[in-house]
Amino acid sequence: MLRLLRTCVASVLVGTCSVGGALAQTLPVQPVLTLEAARVVLKAAQAKAQAEHWPCVIAVVDSSGLPIVLERMDDAAVPAGVELAPGKARTAALFRRPSGALEDAINGQRPAALSARGFVLMRGGLPISVNGRIVGAIGVSADTPDHDEVIAKAGIAALVP
Repeated sequence: MLRLLRTCVASVLVGTCSVGGALAQTLPVQPVLTLEAARVVLKAAQAKAQAEHWPCVIAVVDSSGLPIVLERMDDAAVPAGVELAPGKARTAALFRRPSGALEDAINGQRPAALSARGFVLMRGGLPISVNGRIVGAIGVSADTPDHDEVIAKAGIAALVP
């Protein structure tokens, strides 16, 4: 094992490290949210927002909180949503829980959560889980927190019924 590790460390310098054999077969497999899947989530969320007449901003990110797609609907209720929606999605992806849980924490027994700089501690970000693994998240910024969550849930339901 130490020999394999030394070989990989040396190989990293030239970009040739690979793990083969039985060890590679024991590594966990992480599902990935593809661009196509992110678009399915976004389109379903957008359809819900349009049906309810709640124009908004919708963002879908990968499990690392990095953006995949973002859409600002015409007449989005909150212009700052172009910052808030991806921030809510990033927060949900990286904390592995709804962004609203952090809002509850700062309003309840855990005001120290305010020290989590760079995150959006507001409702509207929900993680996307497939087979028990977080593959990404959706963030929505509409006119109310309740509408944000309804839209986000509709998006997720299109991928994970």
